[in-house]
Amino acid sequence: MADVAAQQRHFLSGKVEHFTESVIREMTRQAMLYGAINLAQGFPDFPAPAEIKQAAQEAVAADINQYAITWGAKNLRQAIARKMQEWQGISVDPEKEVTVCCGSTEAMISTLLAVSNAGDEVVIFEPFYENYGPDSVLCGAKPRFVKLRPPTSKDGEWTFAEQELRAAFHNNTKAIILNTPNNPTGKVFSRAELELIRNLCVEFNVLAITDEIYEHILYEDAQHVSIARLDGMRDRTVTINGLSKSYSVTGWRVGWAVAPPSITNAIRKVHDFLTVGAPAPLQEAGAVALDLPAIYYQRLAENYRTRRDHLMPALVEAGFRCFRPRGAYYVMTDISAFGFPDDVAFTQYLVKEIGVAAVPGSSFYGDPRDGAQQVRFAFCKRDQTLDEAARRLRKLHGNTQG
Repeated sequence: MADVAAQQRHFLSGKVEHFTESVIREMTRQAMLYGAINLAQGFPDFPAPAEIKQAAQEAVAADINQYAITWGAKNLRQAIARKMQEWQGISVDPEKEVTVCCGSTEAMISTLLAVSNAGDEVVIFEPFYENYGPDSVLCGAKPRFVKLRPPTSKDGEWTFAEQELRAAFHNNTKAIILNTPNNPTGKVFSRAELELIRNLCVEFNVLAITDEIYEHILYEDAQHVSIARLDGMRDRTVTINGLSKSYSVTGWRVGWAVAPPSITNAIRKVHDFLTVGAPAPLQEAGAVALDLPAIYYQRLAENYRTRRDHLMPALVEAGFRCFRPRGAYYVMTDISAFGFPDDVAFTQYLVKEIGVAAVPGSSFYGDPRDGAQQVRFAFCKRDQTLDEAARRLRKLHGNTQG
């Protein structure tokens, strides 16, 4: 038996020993297994906008069912360029600076594969969306984590120490991954913070790779600023985005990377051999989505603010300490009051005994111990779903274990 195990290990890449399968997707599987309310994975359980679905149906009916141009249908690339100009004031050449991918997830790995060499380091704020660490490892780069610290007051911000960020930059730093609005914290990076990051990128000749998938999901006075807008960053930024979150179509897998022509050429090479292209009819529907009026995004943000304010009181009542998000559609919480040894034990109890699935906070950190008393909930759900989750969470009061 030992010889068989050794033989099997011989066939495997050493890279895969440095990370696990997605914890988020595993919690969805457990939610299905135990009949739990799924507040783990960030997908809506309500319909996508009717006009977008209609556009997809019409594209299929019109036989747009074969390969699109590898780096993206012309209509979609032009729509991406128009939208970046309108919302961020960034002029984009749709022929030379846009690559459409199979979701922002593929856009990120294609970008990292296109720019990383062995020995490079990639700076990542943590807690981080769980793909970023494994993506870096798969590309032969080393992730270098910089901590975001949770707020100390009810309406405070997640913050980072300038000296810790500066210490993460050196001659081997190739890129920094910046996710704003941030998953899982809901942090929206301020212009001052972005300018600090910009200054370091310029000083150390570092590329900024930004994940802006939640750009329109903002609360109160939060404003989204693309770092590519800042002086000195247009030629050293890859801006990643997609349809999933703004249009409630996480299963469509249409995303994109916008970058200077030389970097775009490299991304397109990787993308071509990685996935060939994103679904052709859904790209045509994406062009329709990106031309929706401003009122659509105002309503989107307001609807998610209502959902946030629906779930958070229920979490507080159940005993969680909540960190109020200013963007995206997640709430990070502190579970210290429940007396569990760690987040994994708590989320297992939560999904099996309480009937609510959440994500262990440790999955968002390089060192799992740093997130051992944190749990993330997603509130991109119908009112009925959130109500039922709240009802079940009330059972926590008399049923926790130390």
